[in-house]
Amino acid sequence: MEAAAAASASARGRLRSRQYAVLGLTFAAYASFHASRKPPSIVKAVLSADWAPFSGPRGPHRLGELDVAFLSAYAAAMFAAGHLADRADLRRLLAAAMLASGATSAALGAAYFLGVHSLAFFLAAQVASGIVQSAGWPCVVAVVGNWFGHASSRGTIMGVWNSHTSVGNIAGSVLAAAVLEFGWGWSFLVPAFVIAALGVVVLVFLIAHPMDAGLDIESMEVEMNGGSGEEVELLGEDKKEDEDALEVEAVAELPRAIGFLEAWRLPGVAPFAFCLFFSKLVAYTFLYWLPFYIRNNAVAGQFLSHKASGILSVVFDIGGVLGGISAGLLSDKIGARAVTSALFLFLSIPALILYRTYGSISMHHNIGLMFLAGYFVNGPYSLITTAVATDLGTQDAIKGNSRALATVSAIIDGTGSVGAALGPLLTGYISTRGWNSVFFMLIVSISLALVFLIRLAKDEIVSKISARH
Repeated sequence: MEAAAAASASARGRLRSRQYAVLGLTFAAYASFHASRKPPSIVKAVLSADWAPFSGPRGPHRLGELDVAFLSAYAAAMFAAGHLADRADLRRLLAAAMLASGATSAALGAAYFLGVHSLAFFLAAQVASGIVQSAGWPCVVAVVGNWFGHASSRGTIMGVWNSHTSVGNIAGSVLAAAVLEFGWGWSFLVPAFVIAALGVVVLVFLIAHPMDAGLDIESMEVEMNGGSGEEVELLGEDKKEDEDALEVEAVAELPRAIGFLEAWRLPGVAPFAFCLFFSKLVAYTFLYWLPFYIRNNAVAGQFLSHKASGILSVVFDIGGVLGGISAGLLSDKIGARAVTSALFLFLSIPALILYRTYGSISMHHNIGLMFLAGYFVNGPYSLITTAVATDLGTQDAIKGNSRALATVSAIIDGTGSVGAALGPLLTGYISTRGWNSVFFMLIVSISLALVFLIRLAKDEIVSKISARH
């Protein structure tokens, strides 16, 4: 018995260390994806000032078209990427996507040094970037789902882990702004090097599934949650004589990958997907246009420099980090994802109004209200793209089929990415009429996101009330 208990403790220790390593590596990987997306927003004001074809009266329109080229390609490719991630080697696919993303970002940076002024080149580079980056999200969500799909504190884990989005935005903003004075090409080349280098690390070190490390995670979770421990074993270490039979059985028991239309019909997938459409429209408008907005709107009567505007914009992402973590903690505590998302969406409306109305009074007002806006805007966006997608991809309706996770996450994030493409495009056109019109568009989008959550939130509330009686 003592030997069995010691073996069980050793197995649990191995599991935890591997889980932490997976969290850290996937966090860094996806943060680097977002860091490589930030340069276009940082260099917008510079391009609109003196770099054809983005200077002149139609400059904002073309900058918006550049954003939509990336985001529309990303959204369209996301659906195929989910299918691919369910079937491919996640480690190799993720590493390939990171290396290719580094190459496309470097190509945009090279345009500065080569004096490229062709709109077609910039659009083509953005489309290529969107396609290769689309594989990143389904891969990292599937990997984390493989290792944490049975965790009771999934919302908290995913809330903390999903701060990679904001951390990546912060890192990308700081890196791109820091080297902007040497030429805007460097703002692309530095993040390109970072994501490519991390891609090599992923290729060498990432373990995509517990089975790849010889761990039976489901039995371990049973034991750690109060089971007898008799079911805990390390595959391939106990009963060496049955190793080949165990491997054959493990492969045979792998669930089939879920179909695209079948995944759409899963309970909750469509409402959350369309909610994310509007939530991500708002989040990505800030992602791509906030530095430009700050640069062109005086704070306390003074206009900030390009570099200062880029660095100041990270306050929104800092708020987003805490908002995502808070949303995850709250949703775990009350056990209601839709209610939590709806609460954050509702509070983001007054937060945006306050930022637009009073953010220009002083730097303190600007920082505080920008932080508040980021907190509430990114909270539901973070929760839906991680914990909700994982819940829906491993729900009882598909009998715990974890291979559905990449497809479901791709559907939800892919639909959201269509909205993400639309927001920056509309902003490029609407901003020429005034920023009040842009903020009105954002508030309408948040209101529509709330509409898609009303029924789900109501069902969660009714379920909670019924459970108490």
